[in-house]
Amino acid sequence: MVRPSREMDMHEAKAHLSRLVETIETGAEAEVVIARNGRPVARLTSLQSPQRPRRLGLARGRFVAPESIDAANPMIADLFEQG
Repeated sequence: MVRPSREMDMHEAKAHLSRLVETIETGAEAEVVIARNGRPVARLTSLQSPQRPRRLGLARGRFVAPESIDAANPMIADLFEQG
């Protein structure tokens, strides 16, 4: 479960940076707000990896599908026809 963002001061963030990065990386926290003199100045969040668009038809022409997948096995064809 992701906890809501928490705020911490600059000194604490510097002292525990590795641990903060790990909590963001594992998803334990969505973000950490870093403050200086009690004023929020930065946000530590995970980087979203860009999703490549899905390529349709990538294997076109590499495989041949039979006309009937049931023709190779009469028992399976009978099971489908019995419904």
